[in-house]
Amino acid sequence: MSSTVPKVSNIFWHDCAVGQADRQKLLKQKGCVVWITGLSGSGKSTLACTLGRELHTRGKLAYVLDGDNLRHGLNKDLGFKAEDRAENIRRVGEVAKLFADAGLVCIASLISPYRRDRESCRALLSDGSFIEVFLNMSLELCESRDPKGLYKLARAGKIKGFTGIDDPYEPPLNCEIEIKEVDGVCPSPSDMAGQVVTYLEERGFLHE
Repeated sequence: MSSTVPKVSNIFWHDCAVGQADRQKLLKQKGCVVWITGLSGSGKSTLACTLGRELHTRGKLAYVLDGDNLRHGLNKDLGFKAEDRAENIRRVGEVAKLFADAGLVCIASLISPYRRDRESCRALLSDGSFIEVFLNMSLELCESRDPKGLYKLARAGKIKGFTGIDDPYEPPLNCEIEIKEVDGVCPSPSDMAGQVVTYLEERGFLHE
C-alpha cells in the first residue's frame, strides 16, 4: 500500500521537450478523464465501451480503464477491503492522469464507492479535465438487472463487503454529469454516451 512505502528525497521529476500541449495539437483533441461511477449493474462498463466506440467513429482517441479488467493485471493483488479499494482507485487515478497527459480521452469505469477516493483522483488533474459521470440508478434496478449474479451471491452471504448491500456507496455531491433512470428503466447506452459526448464537445475536449 502507498501508506507503507517510505518517501525518498533523491527522486526528481524529469521534463521532456514534448509536452501535453504538443500531443493535443497532434491529436486535435484535449486530454481528460471521464470517470464513470455507480453501483454494480448500473451500466458503467456498457457506457464506457459505447462512449469509446462513439469517440472512435468521430476520429478521437480514447481508452477505457475498466475496473474488473484492471483487477486481472494492474490491481490483481488487491482485495475488496476498504484500504484495498482505496489503493485500487489511487492506482487507476494515476494511470488515468497519464492517459490524459498523453492527450487521450481516458474513460475510467469503476464502482469507486468512496467519495474521498474519487476526489483524490479529481485533485490529480486540473482545468476541469476530470469529468465525473454518476450513473444514478437505484439499488432495486441494479439488483433486478444483476448481470453478473453478484447481488444474488451477496444476499446469500456468499460475498462480503458488497457495495450497496453491506458496504456503502457514497454518491457524488457535485458531479459534472448525472444520468438517472427513467420510470425505473436505465437509458439506452447510446443516449447515455450522447450526453457525455455533448458535454465533451461543448467544453472543447474534442478539438484543439
